[in-house]
Amino acid sequence: MQLTRHGRPLAAALLAAALALLATAACGFLYGGDSGGYVLAVRAREHAVLLGWLVLAALTGAVLLGLAKSTVRLALCVLLLTIGIPVLLMASLLMAMFGGAEETKNEAAPGRDDRRLVVEEGAAMIDPLWYVYVHEGTWPLERRWAVGRFNGDDPADELREAVWTASDRLRVTTAEGTVHEVTVTPGGRPDRTVSAGW
Repeated sequence: MQLTRHGRPLAAALLAAALALLATAACGFLYGGDSGGYVLAVRAREHAVLLGWLVLAALTGAVLLGLAKSTVRLALCVLLLTIGIPVLLMASLLMAMFGGAEETKNEAAPGRDDRRLVVEEGAAMIDPLWYVYVHEGTWPLERRWAVGRFNGDDPADELREAVWTASDRLRVTTAEGTVHEVTVTPGGRPDRTVSAGW
């Protein structure tokens, strides 16, 4: 597989970009968990499908610009696109159906700039979902800890309120009126995780 003389630098840059994007997505899955995961890695995981499309485009560009033999170039492009497009279309469809949540609350703890209460809302088909987190630390080492999750399939289990009652305590209330008090440890980890409707 001979590289074209003029396409080598651009092909190498595209290949490096594809590897960097793959590494970013991998870090998202390795270090972006809901309990203790790094917020930057969580964001990478949430955008894994977009990263996948960018990787496919970068690899295809590297092949088109870098390989001299047109038959090898065509074969590799067809292989990449035949596998990549259906996989990414399916992933895009799944993300659209069960996909991401939208941040609806982001509130600093009383007297602290390095601890925040974050509420995200999403949906599973038609059921509304709420996720409550504590974000601890500052960028780029900010971590996310799960406090609770609520499934609104039964309206009684919907999240009504999530508030700070102190810099290390949260109160989470469901629509039915069930109140959960959660204490946050010095490192940001909640002493328990609560849920309703799961």
